Amino acid sequence: MKKPEVDQFVAELSDDEISELEHDWSFWARPQQLPPEGKWITWLLMGGRGSGKTRAGAEWVRQLATSANGGALPGPIALVSETISQVRSVMVEGTSGILSIGPVSDRPRFERSRNMLVWKNGVEAHLMSASEPERFRGPQFAAAWCDELAKWPNAEAAWDMLQFGLRLGNWPRQMVTTTPRPTKLLRRILADDKTAVTGMRTSDNASNLAPGFLDQIVGRYQGTFLGRQELDGELIEDLPDALWLRADLEACIRAKLPELERVIVSVDPAVSAHAGSDACGIIVAGRFGEQAIVLADKTLKSAPPLKWARRVVAAYHEFGADAVVAEVNQGGDLVVSMIAQVDPTVPVIKVRANRSKWVRAEPVAALYQRGLVHHVPGLAELEDEMCAFGPNGLADGHSPDRVDALVWAMTTLLLNGPAPRVRGL
Repeated sequence: MKKPEVDQFVAELSDDEISELEHDWSFWARPQQLPPEGKWITWLLMGGRGSGKTRAGAEWVRQLATSANGGALPGPIALVSETISQVRSVMVEGTSGILSIGPVSDRPRFERSRNMLVWKNGVEAHLMSASEPERFRGPQFAAAWCDELAKWPNAEAAWDMLQFGLRLGNWPRQMVTTTPRPTKLLRRILADDKTAVTGMRTSDNASNLAPGFLDQIVGRYQGTFLGRQELDGELIEDLPDALWLRADLEACIRAKLPELERVIVSVDPAVSAHAGSDACGIIVAGRFGEQAIVLADKTLKSAPPLKWARRVVAAYHEFGADAVVAEVNQGGDLVVSMIAQVDPTVPVIKVRANRSKWVRAEPVAALYQRGLVHHVPGLAELEDEMCAFGPNGLADGHSPDRVDALVWAMTTLLLNGPAPRVRGL
């Protein structure tokens, strides 16, 4: 309808009809924001930043809670994001969240102490953190809304546990809203024939975005790799100039461990432990002949020095390692002193970076290309960071702490390490 027609249409409505129309999501939504047809189990809505994903998810939950089955779902709804605080600030209390949409009289009560929303008809929504997969054991759900799944830590574990609990009613189903990243879990969901996929671009929602955002952010990144992913909601499998490709990393997985000649624990230390600070990269790797295998990723996020030092020493003993390799550029002798406090018998090899992260990583990537490095199964977070690592020395805009530790491990074991001695694991 053209504007004059819209104005005339609205002028002929009563106050009650205008109020009802204001909250009629099917009238205002773009087609991509409405549930797909068919008996899908997962609705995957991939979209750019500010494209309207959150509003679509919140409206879907509102429709389930207030309309489905006469307003009585056979069980609660799970609201899942990276952390509980993300669920609260975005999915529940955000400008497009559940508490901001629909008639005020129909909005649910937010019981903060119980992390729960309760509608007047008794339907509940439980706030859940993907960072704690074990908490999904026990609860049962009739539906779930999963936000920014591509950012979840322990993503596959959290997703699998959620699937076991999604078992109430005749049609248990879930909606996923996310800006895409080529994680193993997202690719797995895409490959499922029970998944319905829709996509949205940031520009589709231009009328609801600040002009400055469109001019500065969209204008700057439109057409770039980052723009295609973050603005167009496009799933990009590999960076154009990536050192590591996903197909190559999948091919290097080796389930059976060889007899190892040397094992080390490599540490890229984090000096601070405040929220949002760099993680402490901790990688365990072993050498056999002229090859190496990554045995474990013990990386810790936002942990104080004593906590990651204990994790390092525990990994050293768990894998019967020969030494700890630690970068000392940022923390000086912090790693040495902290490990000595936990266990003074653990030998530490100090390494110092005098080249950029990218330059140091190139010879290690060449080892992978020659088939000389292998991974045990289950290193998804490390592999995601490797594939996201760019020439600017960042991975998805963050410090590549896992990659840093990996590079030092492979450099020590295969590029300039001392002659190996035969040992058993």
